[in-house]
Amino acid sequence: MADHVWDLVRAERTALAEDLAGLTDAEWETRSLCTELSVREVLAHLTAGATLTFPRWMAGVIRHRFNFDQQLVVRLREYLGDSAGETLAGFRATVPRTTSPFGRWSGTVSMLAETVVHAEDIRRPLGIERTYPEEVLTKVAEHYHGSDMTVPAKSRVKGLHLKATDSPFEAGQGPTVTGPTIALIMTTTGRPAHFPLLSGPGKATLQSRC
Repeated sequence: MADHVWDLVRAERTALAEDLAGLTDAEWETRSLCTELSVREVLAHLTAGATLTFPRWMAGVIRHRFNFDQQLVVRLREYLGDSAGETLAGFRATVPRTTSPFGRWSGTVSMLAETVVHAEDIRRPLGIERTYPEEVLTKVAEHYHGSDMTVPAKSRVKGLHLKATDSPFEAGQGPTVTGPTIALIMTTTGRPAHFPLLSGPGKATLQSRC
């Protein structure tokens, strides 16, 4: 199971690298959905996450006294490179990796989820669309619905019924929020840009929590 999920991670990393290969210098500096970071910086963040093991991640947490923002700045500086070409090359080098801050086994779906969400953080502001495999979206949506590990996703959708219109994903009880799976994922993780794609009596509640 874990090996199969890593195959999905590799496919998503490869697809993102291919989508970004022709960006101009100006496009690399586009503001991402992580509003404080450019798309280039988000890609460097993905590279950093893909190269971290749990011991190294924890060592960084302790070194920076649990200041996660400071740790992020240091990691970005380490993996950004001197040019956009170097940033992309660094990310391409992570494609085959199976390391995770949360361990090779427990971190597989977490890494898939992080890859998909940050890829969308990059793609949407650039106007790049990807038809994500249904299996990938379903796994990621299920992961965030049940986890507050990296973002308060589980808490954000508590008391809501989420129902995808393009995949089997359906979870929770309460007022319903419907829409494309990727839109449910992105709003669950606190990205408001996808709200126009959602509908249902629970939409306003979800929007108020972002």
